[in-house]
Amino acid sequence: MTLTTTSLSRESLIEDYRRVRSRTEGLARPITAEDAQVQSMDDVSPAKWHLAHVSWFFETFILRRDESYRSSREEFKVLFNSYYNTVGEKHPRSQRGFLTRPSLVEVMDYRHSVDDAIELYLRSVPEQTLATLAPILRVGLHHEQQHQELMMTDILHVYWSNPLKPAYSESPSPPASTVPALDWHRYEGGVCRIGYEGDGFGFDNEYPRHRQFVHPFELASRTVTAGEYMEFIADGGYQRPTLWLADGWAQLQQDGWEAPMYWERRQATWWRMGLHGEQPVEPSAPVVHVSYYEAEAFARWAGARLPTEFEWEVAASNVAVEGNLQESETWAPSPAAASSDGPVQLFGDVWEWTASAYLPYPGYRVNEGALGEYNGKFMCNQMVLRGGSFVTPQEHIRESYRNFFYPQSRWQFMGLRLARDVEA
Repeated sequence: MTLTTTSLSRESLIEDYRRVRSRTEGLARPITAEDAQVQSMDDVSPAKWHLAHVSWFFETFILRRDESYRSSREEFKVLFNSYYNTVGEKHPRSQRGFLTRPSLVEVMDYRHSVDDAIELYLRSVPEQTLATLAPILRVGLHHEQQHQELMMTDILHVYWSNPLKPAYSESPSPPASTVPALDWHRYEGGVCRIGYEGDGFGFDNEYPRHRQFVHPFELASRTVTAGEYMEFIADGGYQRPTLWLADGWAQLQQDGWEAPMYWERRQATWWRMGLHGEQPVEPSAPVVHVSYYEAEAFARWAGARLPTEFEWEVAASNVAVEGNLQESETWAPSPAAASSDGPVQLFGDVWEWTASAYLPYPGYRVNEGALGEYNGKFMCNQMVLRGGSFVTPQEHIRESYRNFFYPQSRWQFMGLRLARDVEA
């Protein structure tokens, strides 16, 4: 059973709910109560907040539909609201780390009380109500899977900010390997169908499916490696303003960028902080923790460009959703495997920056009610990423999935793949 099923049976919904909720708690298990409290920058949320917020989501959008429902912690309605203005007040995002209370134990008790109430509610409502609730529950489960990834992303920043540089997992990273030579795969383009199509789940920003003209293009066979990015650095990539967009160059100067986030030069060797702690950078693995600005500058230096999100989707349209995803539990990007059939690493390893601004598709309409705030209001000043990372659940990702971040963001597991034009 996966989250893309259209089954409305009570047992299948409850089974999916239990599985996703259990996975979140499993991912949080190595995180101590002290770790779970820290907010190391404004963009980071404490792990404790993630665990509470996803429970708040189910309570707010499902349980509170029942007028007889009474929350075990009514004050959490404000504390763990994220950005839903139509729901009511919210605690300031930049002050989430100040919430020393409730304790992690209290947050977990809250989670379990919500779980019990959800199961009881799903078992007791009439069939017609269940049919209404099922799509909302699906959104909630995919929302929780997004927060599974965000929790892992944020705890890495927390650990990096700690002088002891603790590790989430002591398991070694994948062994070094020889990376296959970069190759190019040609696509003829034309009028292509873009967006989600199917009877399963898709977020509203993946709709409506529409026609998009795509010029002929070539896509790189794999993502850019850390070793290739080292060449960019060695060639003065961070000192040459002609390679950078104006906003990117200003960001570089403002923040003192000299390499991807979490990289540190130790004599002649680059080291990076990851979920396995501090380790030498593996040249054959995909480069990770680069901003859109850095990705665009590298592509220009390489004599190529970033693909549009439409080109990326065309290339991924007939590719199985498999790769180094959360279920692999590698906790790091892995070197690409050789393949002659087409591009590899389209799913998993690192999110891939595209050249596309995050905008609504033709005919897009924001959903009514509070859930209309989920995606639509962010369609400004952000760029689209595709493909998922090594902490994205496999059942959560698909070819039409649109992630989005501000172009200066680097703390997410972000990498890049090259594209280039084909002469007519």
